[in-house]
Amino acid sequence: MIDGLHQAGSMRMMFPRGPNAALRAVMINCAGGMTGGDRFEVQAEAGAGTVLSLTTQTAERVYRSPDATVAQMSTELQVGSGAALHWLPQETILFDRSRLTRRLEVSLAGDATFLMIEPLIFGRAAMGEVLGEAHLSDQLRIRRDGVLIHADATRLSGPVEQLLGRAAIAGGGHAVANLVFASPDAEAHLASMRDMIGPFGGASLKARDLLVARLIAPGAMALRRVVIAMLAALSGAEIPRTWTL
Repeated sequence: MIDGLHQAGSMRMMFPRGPNAALRAVMINCAGGMTGGDRFEVQAEAGAGTVLSLTTQTAERVYRSPDATVAQMSTELQVGSGAALHWLPQETILFDRSRLTRRLEVSLAGDATFLMIEPLIFGRAAMGEVLGEAHLSDQLRIRRDGVLIHADATRLSGPVEQLLGRAAIAGGGHAVANLVFASPDAEAHLASMRDMIGPFGGASLKARDLLVARLIAPGAMALRRVVIAMLAALSGAEIPRTWTL
């Protein structure tokens, strides 16, 4: 059941039906992408004992900023007692001279479950594009019962194509993803996640109930195949249909 809904600007929500009681929400950016000066805010809450899945209709495109201003995306998620929330947006594609700042804040009850994936694609390699210059600032904070349990920050600015070639950054990869699974059974999934990731990254436990993985792949399709397998295993259900269309 939807307790409250507000949408404005170019952001819209759709609620496709599914085979179980989970509420599925699909975010749609009617503007067709983001550019410098755009500002998007998402706030969502899974109430006690509920299951909420949030995804996007398609990949989000961040276009060239004509005046060096940044596009901003701010997301705040709350997950109540005994609830589960899956934050599963599809890929964000950065175009040449794009500028993006993102912030994701997550607040979990003590027994809540949270699964998230945030894939990033640097340029459209299939179209011969080279990401000569761009700016990305990405921040993630997850708290359980008000206590910070996970913090992550990424900043890439300048000649991104050259930066991605460095072994300590992406080793030449053009697609990356950040996955977090906060759940009482997180530890039980560690070995299988490592098998699925293979040479495309790594997974580790920050605590018995907190699994974190980073993925790096040559391109979008290679990354997507691994991500889909991981999400299906961790969610225990079919992933959103928009991921497979």
